[in-house]
Amino acid sequence: MRKRIGLFAVVLLSCFFAAACSGNQQGSDQEQAEAELTISAAASLQNALNDVKTEFEKDHSAITVTFNFGGSGSLQQQISQGAPADLFFSAAMDKYQILADEGLIEKGKNLIGNDLALIVSKDAASNVNRFEDIMSLDTISIGTPESVPAGNYAQEALTNMGIWDKIEGNIIYAKDVRQVLTYVESGNVDAGIVYRTDASISEDVAVIASAPKGTHEDIIYPVGILKESDHQEEAKLFYDYLQSEKAMAIFKKYGFKGLN
Repeated sequence: MRKRIGLFAVVLLSCFFAAACSGNQQGSDQEQAEAELTISAAASLQNALNDVKTEFEKDHSAITVTFNFGGSGSLQQQISQGAPADLFFSAAMDKYQILADEGLIEKGKNLIGNDLALIVSKDAASNVNRFEDIMSLDTISIGTPESVPAGNYAQEALTNMGIWDKIEGNIIYAKDVRQVLTYVESGNVDAGIVYRTDASISEDVAVIASAPKGTHEDIIYPVGILKESDHQEEAKLFYDYLQSEKAMAIFKKYGFKGLN
C-alpha cells in the first residue's frame, strides 16, 4: 500500500513539474511570438516593403513587422525626438546621416537607388514633352524640399536646369511623394515630379522624362538599425533579409536599382 502511495506521489510530482515546464515554455514562446518590429520608412518604399514583409513573415512567423511610412525628414525628426522605431529606411543620405551623427544608428548600409521622373495625368490633355515645358504650366507639385528627399532632388534638378526660378511661384508642395502622385492622378495639378518607382505603380499617370544625369545627387536609400531598438536580434534578422536575393528581387520589380 505504501509503495502504491509513493508511486502515486511520484506521478503527481512528475505531472506538476511537467505542467510547470510546459507553462514556462508556452510563456517563452508567447513572448517570442509577440516580437514586433517598427520600421520607419520613406513613403516611396511602401509597395515594395509590404511585399518584403509578406515574404519575411513567412520565414519568421514569430516576428510581426509594422511600418511607419512618411517623408524621410519627418521620420528622422520623429526618431530624433524619441519616437520608437527599430530600423530607419531613408530615401536620402542626409536624413540618415543626422541620426548617425546623433549616435542613434547601430548598423547601416546603402541599399538601393532610384531615379526622378516628371509625370502628368493620362486623362488630362498636356503639351508637356520635356522638363522645360513645365514653365508653361499653372501648377507643378513636388514634395516639400525640407522634409521630402524627392522634393529636394526635384528642386536641385530644376535649379540646375535653369527652370526653378521661373516656376517657383507655381509649385504645390506635398507632404510626401505619394501625395504628389495623388495630386497628378486626380488632375489637381498639371504635372508632378516623383521617383520613377512611384510612377510605375500608377496606371493613371504618364512618365514624360527622367531628370538628366548630373542635375541632382544620386538617389540612394540607406537603411540602419537603431540603437534604441528593444528588439536588436529581430531587427538584425530583418536588416539582413533586406539584403537577401529575394528582397532585392522585390525592390527591382518595383523599379529600384541595386547599388552593387
